[in-house]
Amino acid sequence: MPRGPRPSDVPRIRTVLGVYRVSAILTGVFLLGLVVMMVLRYGFHVDIEAGGVEGPLALTQVGHLQGLNVSVLLLSVHGWLYVLYLGLDFLLWRLCGWSFGRFLFIALGGIVPFLSFFFELAVPRWVRETIAAVEPAAEEVAA
Repeated sequence: MPRGPRPSDVPRIRTVLGVYRVSAILTGVFLLGLVVMMVLRYGFHVDIEAGGVEGPLALTQVGHLQGLNVSVLLLSVHGWLYVLYLGLDFLLWRLCGWSFGRFLFIALGGIVPFLSFFFELAVPRWVRETIAAVEPAAEEVAA
């Protein structure tokens, strides 16, 4: 059975939760951009290009880019945001004493489109429930 958080960890949990919520939104937005990029690249054989000969932002055939490849930028930014998201998921898991299955479930939020938006709403509720078990009055403060 997973253990709960220590009362001294509650302020840290709240801080991690705030950063987690922002990272969940950013990771979700960039994941949706990544999905659009993949559809364009593998469905229509075009990449998103910025600053090329076609204009400030254009769809250019794969391999013929002359400007900044926004597709690769989306891949890189989403990757680093997912690393942040996963790190914050790990911290919440460790500090709250949740099961490893919940850690893995939340980790899916960075790779399944729209799931991070669901977790941005669900995880704070789970955190409030976890904190309430340690500090009955903490639920009103976190809300």
